[in-house]
Amino acid sequence: MKAQSQFLDVVTRDEAERRFREHLNLTPLGRETVPLHAALGRVLAEDVAAPIDVPGFDRSNVDGFAVQAADTWGAMEEQARSLALVGETLAPGIVPRREVAHGQATAIATGGMLPRGADAVVMVEHTDAEDGQVQIRRAAVEGENVSYAGTDIARGETVLRAGQPLSSREIGVLAALGLAEVGVYRKPRVAIFSTGNEIVAPGAPLPTGAVYDSNAAIIGAAVEELGGLPVRLGVIPDDEALLSAALARGLECDAVVFSGGTSKGEGDLSYRVVAALGDPGIVAHGVALKPGKPVCLAVTGGKPVVILPGFPTSAVFTFHEFLAPVIRAFAGQPPERREHIAATLPMRVNSERGRTEYLLVGLVPTEQGVAAYPMGKGSGSVTTFSSADGFITIGQHTEIVDAGAPVQVQLLGQGLDPADLIFIGSHCVGLDWLTGELMRQGIRIKAMNVGSTGGLMAARRGECDVAGIHLMDPATGVYNLPLLTPGLDLIPGYGRMQGIVYRPGDARFEGLYAAAAIAAATTQPGCTMVNRNAGSGTRILIDRLLGSAKPPGYGVQTKSHNAVAVAVAQERADWGLAIDTVARQYGLGFIPVQEERYDFVVPKARRDRAPVQAFVALLQSAAAREALGGLGFALTTQPPLPETRCISTS
Repeated sequence: MKAQSQFLDVVTRDEAERRFREHLNLTPLGRETVPLHAALGRVLAEDVAAPIDVPGFDRSNVDGFAVQAADTWGAMEEQARSLALVGETLAPGIVPRREVAHGQATAIATGGMLPRGADAVVMVEHTDAEDGQVQIRRAAVEGENVSYAGTDIARGETVLRAGQPLSSREIGVLAALGLAEVGVYRKPRVAIFSTGNEIVAPGAPLPTGAVYDSNAAIIGAAVEELGGLPVRLGVIPDDEALLSAALARGLECDAVVFSGGTSKGEGDLSYRVVAALGDPGIVAHGVALKPGKPVCLAVTGGKPVVILPGFPTSAVFTFHEFLAPVIRAFAGQPPERREHIAATLPMRVNSERGRTEYLLVGLVPTEQGVAAYPMGKGSGSVTTFSSADGFITIGQHTEIVDAGAPVQVQLLGQGLDPADLIFIGSHCVGLDWLTGELMRQGIRIKAMNVGSTGGLMAARRGECDVAGIHLMDPATGVYNLPLLTPGLDLIPGYGRMQGIVYRPGDARFEGLYAAAAIAAATTQPGCTMVNRNAGSGTRILIDRLLGSAKPPGYGVQTKSHNAVAVAVAQERADWGLAIDTVARQYGLGFIPVQEERYDFVVPKARRDRAPVQAFVALLQSAAAREALGGLGFALTTQPPLPETRCISTS
């Protein structure tokens, strides 16, 4: 009951952080000595003073002749100065045996030690040597083409400071000083495991209802990025004794982090196990964040113990918000520099009052600035965090952020690396193939799947290069063309067969045509559908087929053809509308309803951009026609309507 009462005592993000850090010593954990070849990415634990001069001697920067500069004065192409050659050649590593006197010169190679008496080097290109003499055809000044001892690094000079991360550049400096080992801060060891009977390690068979353990992989990689050493303890089932044992093993490390079992549910055991800790134990269980409310923060014996929510996006956010700064401090890494960029929200966003919300966004450059598109797949999404550019923070007292509102986006990486080609619109496996080919050509792609209507609106606002759409005009039954507005071009794509998907052998659909199947589905009791989201091209077709009927499942709105197929395959629904390509992937029965057009809309202002031209060229290529045909798409073109510009790909 102790942990549950704490969960009900939800605190703000700042209060949770204060309580957590109050009991932690945010300094490096210690130092160790590592070979230079193993020091990349580590953090220096002490200042490095140069034990030698670099260079350690006066050396030549070019191939040529070491001379006294005064002997070359007045030398020019038309009137050379002749000097006698000293009888030695100074290659790198050779110590000079003879002094260069007035009227003499010594042959010297790049990196060779400058002989006594010489104060300059004349490049070989400005000389001619024969019969023991060298003709100097260009005058030199004292110090020309010479690096004097200690001019790069002076003995005793502090060249690197404690706390400095070691990149290849710093490694080069240490090597130049002759250091084979270097003192660095010890990597914090972070124990990581996941909990839950439904969690399966990657590589193992996946039973129905189970999910692969992505959280441990994400967190383990993040720990390494932060300078820590992940200690992976695997997947622990929902067993209190096993969880206690795993926690005990984890506390042999410097920090413990695991995911799952932190809510109030009957089977959530993690908080019970952590609640047994003391000194001080749990400091916050429930933080007013979205995503990430169920996070549990504890400290015992100066070691952080964090239970992350089970959903991936929630887990990643709360890890980076609370534990990542601690790991950086333990590893001696400098605090993260969080970069922000001003942007505009292109659509209205609703938020839950009472919780600070972190909304992941994708950034799209426009003529008016930068648009921040919400990446709204929910806290259970694995891909959202990896495809987002940053996030905006919505305060706990804000319920609505209107379309067009200015926002500050905190970038997830260092700087914004803009894509060459931006796709916004409806998803299609054919588009996946096209974008993959473009990426292999070296074109950087950003694709955001917001549905056909969202893509069309983005194209009208000039926020994308290409929008994939399949929208049927209810008045004419024609796809896409009637919906174009001035300033937009249409690039014909391909046909996709939409149809009813069902489980093979279902007598309610087997052997029927579309009209009979729809009639059966809407009249037979217990026949449940899975719908598509409003604004999608498929939803427009569904509503046209159903008329005023609202069969069971009509309110269940999914966002992709794949989601429809999965719901039918897993018997959560009996039928839905999807394309035949997806039906084949899931082994479902398919009743053709109507071929739709999946076309591409391009803002005219972006039509002549080289990446857009590359996309059109690829779409027109024989390779694309063969690949798309192999995926089951019909490569025919729809004739343009009057007064509509249509770019033919036939």
